[in-house]
Amino acid sequence: MMKHCLSGLELSSADTLQLLALAQAQKAHPENYQHTLACKSVVTLFEKPSLRTRLSFDIGLQKLGGHAVYLNEQGQGIGVRESVADYARNLSCWADAIVARVMSHNTLEELAQHASVPVVNSLCDRFHPCQALADFLTLQEQYGKLKGLKLVYLGDGNNVSHSLMLTAATVGTDCTIICPEGYEPDLALVEQAQALAKVSEATIVVTDDIAAVAGADALYTDTWVSMGDDKPLNEVRDIFHSYQINAQLVEHSGATSVLHCQPAHRGYEITSEVMDGPLSRCFQQAENRLYAQNALLTLLLNPTAAVLPESMEKAS
Repeated sequence: MMKHCLSGLELSSADTLQLLALAQAQKAHPENYQHTLACKSVVTLFEKPSLRTRLSFDIGLQKLGGHAVYLNEQGQGIGVRESVADYARNLSCWADAIVARVMSHNTLEELAQHASVPVVNSLCDRFHPCQALADFLTLQEQYGKLKGLKLVYLGDGNNVSHSLMLTAATVGTDCTIICPEGYEPDLALVEQAQALAKVSEATIVVTDDIAAVAGADALYTDTWVSMGDDKPLNEVRDIFHSYQINAQLVEHSGATSVLHCQPAHRGYEITSEVMDGPLSRCFQQAENRLYAQNALLTLLLNPTAAVLPESMEKAS
């Protein structure tokens, strides 16, 4: 049984599919799960600003009967006033889990090393596993399957692209990452995703060729400048402008879904015409952050409540 979720790689294919099925069950019948995390308290700490992450964890825990405690560390950050190790040990005295949105993945690893409770990555510089789980929940809802779908991501090879390709490789979704030269995802993580894809019989492709959008079921994009990078968007606009998701690109690809993890910079990585259009799943994704995260916390904190009825397992 996994203890932490730092990269998302802690979840096997079976774990991920169970989590998504549980998320669908909790979404469809919330009344059956309102005491799942009763008397559980989870610290949610933030070194970065947040809208979807903060609210989806806070409200999600309430729906499961639990309690979220928000810690704002957007000033000096974790490890300045006291060591990360002592921070983790103290939080473990009171909380049942730690959800951390941090600048560096190293902080998460150090928290997990010294905490005696589960640590969940709610975003760092290398991974965004909770977002990827919500994304694949959205795809599961839209298509009724994950294996064999073609997901195409356009833009910066960042933490979101890393988690998308790793989760895709785990569950058998074909994933193409299209980035300008010099903005590709981390090579070691690409190779890790490709190794996983051999097992799941998926394909992971990284290219700078826009033509690779052809045959996509879903298109995905994210901001061209990641949070924490002070570079103005206008500085990279010329580099990324041909990677924008607009009506023409959607039509050319044949995609029937468009995703964006938000916050969106309309007119840059995506047009309002597409984001507000009939193929947009962007706000469905945002809603599904709550249910994917609730299912993850259930697996970590009350795994007996994560066992689905046999009839539901067959349906999923």
